[in-house]
Amino acid sequence: MTAVVPSTVPRPVQTPNGPANGRKASVETEGMAKALGVPFVADLKDLQPSREFLDAVPIGFARRFRLMGFEGPSGATRIAISDVNCWAQVDVLGRSFAKYLEVFFAPGEEILRAISIAYQQRDGGAQQVIEDLNGQEILSELEHLGGNEDLLDVASRAPVIKLVNLMLLEAVKRRASDLHVQPYEDKLVVRIRVDGVLHDVFSPPKALQEEIVSRIKVMGGMNIAERRLAQDGRATVEVGDRLVDLRIATLPTSFGERAVLRLLDKGLRLYRLAELGMPAGVMEEFRGLIQRDHGILLVTGPTGSGKSTTLYAALQEINSKQLNVLTLEDPIEYRLEGISQTQVSDRRGMTFAGGLRHVLRQDPDVIMVGEIRDAETARMAIQSALTGHLVFSTLHTNDAAGAVARMLDLGVEPYLLASSLLAVLAQRLVRKVCPDCGREYTPAGEELAAIKASNPAAAVGRLVRGAGCDGCLGTGYRERIGIFELLAVTEPIRELILQAPRASAIKAAAIADGMRTLWADGVAKAIEGITTLDEVARVASSDQA
Repeated sequence: MTAVVPSTVPRPVQTPNGPANGRKASVETEGMAKALGVPFVADLKDLQPSREFLDAVPIGFARRFRLMGFEGPSGATRIAISDVNCWAQVDVLGRSFAKYLEVFFAPGEEILRAISIAYQQRDGGAQQVIEDLNGQEILSELEHLGGNEDLLDVASRAPVIKLVNLMLLEAVKRRASDLHVQPYEDKLVVRIRVDGVLHDVFSPPKALQEEIVSRIKVMGGMNIAERRLAQDGRATVEVGDRLVDLRIATLPTSFGERAVLRLLDKGLRLYRLAELGMPAGVMEEFRGLIQRDHGILLVTGPTGSGKSTTLYAALQEINSKQLNVLTLEDPIEYRLEGISQTQVSDRRGMTFAGGLRHVLRQDPDVIMVGEIRDAETARMAIQSALTGHLVFSTLHTNDAAGAVARMLDLGVEPYLLASSLLAVLAQRLVRKVCPDCGREYTPAGEELAAIKASNPAAAVGRLVRGAGCDGCLGTGYRERIGIFELLAVTEPIRELILQAPRASAIKAAAIADGMRTLWADGVAKAIEGITTLDEVARVASSDQA
């Protein structure tokens, strides 16, 4: 069978590169469709991809010739193309499918977008590969593929390579931040971290454990023969039109090597301050602080609490055209326009403290130091703030007051800290109630008592919690939002720092001065129906109220 082709259309030689990008190409495609009497569809998002097309056509072929199959009426298959030169490929597909194919034109970029979405949304692939594998089907060698590897292009891959690619694809589809390959005595479990919580998703055959870890090592450029030492690596994979950086770490255990992959999606957008979830009063005060011309501003919290996201949002608020803004980061997670970013690397001798010395010779106005890890970096950051620079940095402490005690423990003199510290912002990330399965209920007992203990004047109506659905993996939560605690260094706090007090004394003084704690901010978000009290209790302690 051949495709439905107007008789006036010539059969030109194929040119696989397709038309140029942009609006001009779209106009040219539409004009070509009108001249040939073929339908033109500008937007493909409402069309249903053809399962037959997805199963039979490799993504590389579809991308190369910019053609995509969609479901038509009465079981027909419609093929979208952007260039008349692709009709030869449509004829090949028509003979392969043994059916007539209806052809229509669409913009090339729209076809590429539809291809990425359709191949990414094929579900059940990873589990099916796992079910098809058995202990005898072990790879004799691993292929080291150069360049960026496309996770959607799994046709003709060796079974373990396909399995690893599809596990990564599943992690990206579910918005996971990490993927764990964890060995046990009699099984192997693949887990992903979504919204800060780990979920078991796959259980490949234990016999394939070494091959799976070896494949991951090959992707990260690591030594697959070394299994007794921990190793680190990195790679970049492609999911449709999105690039994802992988930070890979392996560790030997009693049951074999385990691997953890941190996923950094380059396609994710940067958040603005207004999108982080800061209370209006906190955001207004924080915005004022980041416009100061000198001093140090610290953001605290455990790993994965969103500290870097907050600092990136703060840097976007600063006018980088009028100010010289430099950063020292490990790693550089997002690229910021107009800002000079430097990668810190202990292996190459570029530490935070050493890098800060070099940055100070670059005539900076604003400096972001990714993390204060040691006494030397702490002293350099304080000296930079005292010499007319605005410094942003992070610390790993439980709350805002703990940052003051931590800086003093690192050897910073109390009078220097009191003179330079502008404020400390502590934060956590709580999961938001799933919008699809959230249900209202009336709080009682311990929940009601906890709310009243935090804020006796709070008007408690009905709270919200998720029942669990496919969209939230049955957890009742989807995506996250921040809860915040801003300790501004006022004159009473400054006088207290000079006395090198305990963190509890600083916290008590800050609360008396009007600071809202992490717990109190979380309770307020639970009352608004954004999150739940259980989720707030998971990340913050009620004794902060």
